[in-house]
Amino acid sequence: MELINDTLGGLLEKWAQEQPDHDFLVYPDRNLRFSYRQFNERVDTLAKALLEIGVTKGSKVGVWAKNVPDWLTFMFASARIGAVLVTVNTNYKAAELKYIMQDADIHTMCLVNGYRDSDYVQIMYEVVPELRSSERGRLHSDEFPELRNVVYIGQEKQRGMYTTAELLTMGSYASDEALLAAKAQVNPFEEVNMQYTSGTTGFPKGVMLTHHNILNNGLTIGDCMHYTNRDKVLTCVPLFHCFGCVLALCAVITHGSTMVMIEDFDPLKVLASVHKERCTALYGVPTMFIAELNHPMFDMFDLSSLRTGIMAGAPCPIETMKQVMEKMYCKDIISVYGLTESSPGMTATRVTDSPEIRATTVGRSLPFVEVKVLDPETNKECPVGVQGEMCCKGYNIMKGYYKNPEATAAIIDENGFLHSGDLGVMDENGYFRITGRLKDMIIRGGENIYPREIENFLFRMPQIESVEVGGIPSPKYGEEVGAFIKVKEGQTLTEEEIKLFCRGQIARYKIPKYIFFVDSYPMTASGKIQKYKLKDWGLEMLRDRGVEVI
Repeated sequence: MELINDTLGGLLEKWAQEQPDHDFLVYPDRNLRFSYRQFNERVDTLAKALLEIGVTKGSKVGVWAKNVPDWLTFMFASARIGAVLVTVNTNYKAAELKYIMQDADIHTMCLVNGYRDSDYVQIMYEVVPELRSSERGRLHSDEFPELRNVVYIGQEKQRGMYTTAELLTMGSYASDEALLAAKAQVNPFEEVNMQYTSGTTGFPKGVMLTHHNILNNGLTIGDCMHYTNRDKVLTCVPLFHCFGCVLALCAVITHGSTMVMIEDFDPLKVLASVHKERCTALYGVPTMFIAELNHPMFDMFDLSSLRTGIMAGAPCPIETMKQVMEKMYCKDIISVYGLTESSPGMTATRVTDSPEIRATTVGRSLPFVEVKVLDPETNKECPVGVQGEMCCKGYNIMKGYYKNPEATAAIIDENGFLHSGDLGVMDENGYFRITGRLKDMIIRGGENIYPREIENFLFRMPQIESVEVGGIPSPKYGEEVGAFIKVKEGQTLTEEEIKLFCRGQIARYKIPKYIFFVDSYPMTASGKIQKYKLKDWGLEMLRDRGVEVI
């Protein structure tokens, strides 16, 4: 096996020539299918339109959408002309969108009508008020100096925005010359995708990933599951995460497989789609698999076509793993461990591993990736069975954080090892287990939450003197957000007031589930807050309330 030196666009063209009529993208719930040839032609047309509206090599194209059919069209069209797709979390609200658009220097922003309780169109008008009165393509905003276009992914007309239909019409009339010239300039070692992730300090940072990073991660992950062009991979995890756009999409495009999509997770749609399309692989976090297994209509569907898949994003209960292998026929299901900065996979279990190994470890290092457990103090490799920080080195290491060389240098050491911030141990057979986190990041159902961001937001409440945020264990999500709040003397504050303040302002998953009013915090002798003690402190206070969470 060798690493590939190709681009997203190059691989799509390869399969469009070799298997033009083979299904690439299928939406079973609406009978929508694109063969490799059809999708490749749609990508070319949209790529020409993007060039027409001023997108060039290095331009940042944001996508804020559920897993709609044209999400991937924008990803490949941007990649084909050397632009960089910036993924935007569907749960984001106005403040988070504004931060991403400014920090990423977004040139063209693409969005759907909304998600759950968020109206994306209204939020966009709120964040960029000039949009309502601007001629399309001539947008100028002092707050967003790079922003030139907003695209509505849908049929309805929105003031100041292009629609995808208009862009596709525009592209169909454009000549091929500019597209051919742009394609010739695309390099596999240049960034193609930027995803925002919370770091150790400050606000989320843009992780720059190259074609080489994500395609080879998809290649090796797909090889772990023995993918061929006969596999049909059902993807119900968000494309804005590496889980969706790398572990799913890039595994598919490197093996000429078929991607079967669910726009927004629904256990019934997943079961029906597996049945209808005879899917061979299924992805999800443990809670998704549990919802599918426990659905009252589970027995109505034939899932016997399933063979493999990925369960990741949170610790996997061994009973769930066994049920998925037996009741859902996923005998070859694996788990993958990594982080966005490692594209994302650094370790994975294999189809030959026992259910216990697959449920209790994160597997062995992936091919062409060197994984070590390093002592956080000395940076030396820990012996077998000794806890240290999970670190890796290889083709999968990000190009860096966008416009943030200091943060890049803080996470990638002088030897080229990426430091994950996770604590782990390696056993004598080379299997890794995650034992904790060096950082105070909260991971709720696969979503990374940085406490400082929530603390800074809550500080806007005038009644709050101080606030510390930490993770509280949760059997369902892995962790929930807990806020430890000290109220100013003479002021009053209730849990409901705090949650009301957060609602509609920050993503739902960031809103503290548990709120503790305190008079002090656990401190070190030198006066520093012992953040790692918040978890046990919170559990003790919940027990006093008669609440058991683990």
